[in-house]
Amino acid sequence: VQLQASGGGLVQAGGSLRLSCAVSGLTFSYYGLGWFRQAPGKEREFVASISWNGATTYYTDSVKGRFTISRDSAKNTVYLQMNSLKPEDTADYYCAATKLTGYVSRVYDYDYWGQGTQVTVSS
Repeated sequence: VQLQASGGGLVQAGGSLRLSCAVSGLTFSYYGLGWFRQAPGKEREFVASISWNGATTYYTDSVKGRFTISRDSAKNTVYLQMNSLKPEDTADYYCAATKLTGYVSRVYDYDYWGQGTQVTVSS
């Protein structure tokens, strides 16, 4: 199983980035997908998740209205569109897959993880 995250970079506050995570080695439609982030010296935290069929999404409060998670079954890819970025969004962002349904926000509830992609937002 591989989850390959990409799309990070350096952006000014107020700007946008779109993260992608290409998934292989598992049946894409069987898994919910999530994005987490980890800032230096902090624990990894939940950002957003999307259900196996794309019908349901969840967001942590600090990104609601600014970030959008989506998935493309034809490309086995999950996305995180990030708008109105703030310096406090600076972190390494990780994608992950889970067989659990519903609101899944705990790190240990996810079965597979990708490597991080770094997002830096300058003020």
